[in-house]
Amino acid sequence: MAARQMEEIQRKLAMLNYSRANAPAQSLLFAGMERYALLEWLFFRLLGDKSPFSQQSLQGDAMDRDEETARIQYLAEIAKFLGITTTSDTEAIQGRGSYEDRTEMLRLIVDLVEASVYADNQEWSIDEQVAKDIQLIDSIAERQAQIFSEECKLFPADVQIQSIYPLPDVSELEKKLSEQSKILLSLQQKVDDLASKHAYNPDEDYAEVESRLRAHLESFLETARSFNTIYTKEIRPWTHMMEVPQLHGFGPAANRLLEAYKMLLKFLGNLRNLRDSHAALAVGSSDSVAGEPSSVTRIISECESALTFLNRDLGILSASIAREQGGEVNL
Repeated sequence: MAARQMEEIQRKLAMLNYSRANAPAQSLLFAGMERYALLEWLFFRLLGDKSPFSQQSLQGDAMDRDEETARIQYLAEIAKFLGITTTSDTEAIQGRGSYEDRTEMLRLIVDLVEASVYADNQEWSIDEQVAKDIQLIDSIAERQAQIFSEECKLFPADVQIQSIYPLPDVSELEKKLSEQSKILLSLQQKVDDLASKHAYNPDEDYAEVESRLRAHLESFLETARSFNTIYTKEIRPWTHMMEVPQLHGFGPAANRLLEAYKMLLKFLGNLRNLRDSHAALAVGSSDSVAGEPSSVTRIISECESALTFLNRDLGILSASIAREQGGEVNL
């Protein structure tokens, strides 16, 4: 099926006078010079004479990595401008998905170009075709309540049509839009105020911040290790002395211990975000060695390892307190 569809695409490309219409199908569907040249040709047929983009001219059959990356990004921007993609999707330009998915995307673009070149009626110009299409859309929009009503029987009887009437009042929509615009403006002003207080400097030295963060994390890690040592030597053996561990010997301290554990876990749970943020800041740093984690990242990894032990021990304490409270209720 996809092969026949690709043959139809190449037939249309030949009809549109594309010079490389007979190129191998694989080269048109997968990343490479042939695909990029075809997409650029199709895009500029859609853009027309008043294109805000300038057409690139490449010499030779090969590109280095930087040239290829720039060309892909350039085509992604055009695709977004044309509405073919919602974002500058470089993966779509290179080709994404199965053979059928790639063929379908190319078919849609070729059909758009064909529609922009030939009118439905040979006696009409393209401009006349567009004008008539707009009139048709306007007519449908004005009479949609009638067109989609049960009287017209546009759909089978078993198809449920969700009514969109009564439509909200335009003034109400304008009021809500105005309110949301004010909220957006207020948020934008707050963002600008925050940005003005600390000017962005891509070359800023984060060494001092890293040093302070490292010191705090090292202190915390030492505390976590000490806590685990105390738990392993003093608390864990005692809780395993009985078949059903009891914590009544701790009294109120048992609940405080559990709360301390929960707070500790909450803190440790946020370390991953901290690690990701630090990694983002460290990108491009001259002090970092490729492939090797920074000292801060290593400390955070050690803290996360400590979290594994704390989480296991917390389960024992939680179960003990739950049993203790359940025993009191039964009594």
